[in-house]
Amino acid sequence: MERRPHEDAGPRGHRSPAGTDLRVWHHDRVATDLLLGVGMASYLPCDAPLVLGDAHPATHPGFQLRVTVEDDVIVAADPGVGLMHRSAEKLFEARDYRQAMLLANRHDWLSAFSSEVGVALAIESALGITPPERATWIRTLLAEANRIVASLAFLAPVAGPTRTDVDGVREHLTSIQERITGARVHPGFARIGGVATPVEPSQLAELEAVADRILALLPSVADAVSAHTASLSGVSRLSRDDAVAYATSGTVARASGFDLDLRRDDPYLAYAKLRDLLRVPVRREGDVPARYAVLVEQLPVSAALIQACAQELRRLGDGPVDVPLPKVVRLPEGITYAWIEGPIGISGALIASVGDRTPWRMKIRSASFATVQAMARALAGTPYDRLADAVMSFPFVVGDVDR
Repeated sequence: MERRPHEDAGPRGHRSPAGTDLRVWHHDRVATDLLLGVGMASYLPCDAPLVLGDAHPATHPGFQLRVTVEDDVIVAADPGVGLMHRSAEKLFEARDYRQAMLLANRHDWLSAFSSEVGVALAIESALGITPPERATWIRTLLAEANRIVASLAFLAPVAGPTRTDVDGVREHLTSIQERITGARVHPGFARIGGVATPVEPSQLAELEAVADRILALLPSVADAVSAHTASLSGVSRLSRDDAVAYATSGTVARASGFDLDLRRDDPYLAYAKLRDLLRVPVRREGDVPARYAVLVEQLPVSAALIQACAQELRRLGDGPVDVPLPKVVRLPEGITYAWIEGPIGISGALIASVGDRTPWRMKIRSASFATVQAMARALAGTPYDRLADAVMSFPFVVGDVDR
């Protein structure tokens, strides 16, 4: 934790000498409430910035965390969400279904393609559309590439001497995605009834090569992450009961012993045909090392799925990757819900239609919102000087919280 030299305001209107270390300043107090700013929120009025490093996804936008500290231990935490609120669902409701597809990747920029697929599946279910088989395998292929890119974003800050290699693999995968979809952050590649274009054979080969590179790099990454987190055993533990009570999913839930993965338990896309490759890593400890361990252990699974999808797409050969649609898409009256196992947890899309060209209501089920609420619960008992490490172990994207 660091305190910016120019900031000398303490909590509740108190003042501390300029440049005073906040940890020393509050040490003798019985209990101190602190408002911490993360990323851009550190430039708003706050008691101190919470420094997660320049590469952590939570530092790009703004996020606040109010904590109560007693004897240098966090006794309570309250996340301050809403700084980035953009009314994502209302923006969906103001656009027709084709236009809405281009908004589906905006709230969680680390899970952009996967989020597009989730919305597309909901619309296709309402319309009774079955995409071509090639499109289904392309969606599965890119969803797993997306899962690796997102996982590496959270692992890089704790990858130690392997960080350069981790960043290199992530950049390589991102550049391949950019060439396939035409966009680096917001691909806009999924379509109602399929995808925009086929994946070229050379791109399939490149994705397979990256998957091999990940498998070769994995032992050294696992060792580096384990070494970095060894001293954090038992820190910020989230019990299985709390993981379920707060509706967490993804790596956070599985690190706490809640064994749920929709790819296996409610298969969509091509996952039913890939069941033999779907090993779901689960830990019971629910602490910082467990969350990172699950992130690491899911990498070889995604790498194997990428290779299997590439092989199947070669076998299928040429063919359509979408279905013809009417100029105006209208969903029949009713309510439709679809969910997917996104890179950081379950992402769901609920659409209520009255038969118009736009949704009557649109609701996104966000993985990050549940994660942040559970994180606040788990932070109680965390040593103050390990707070940044604890927060970093919870994978979330602020835009997904403040959608």
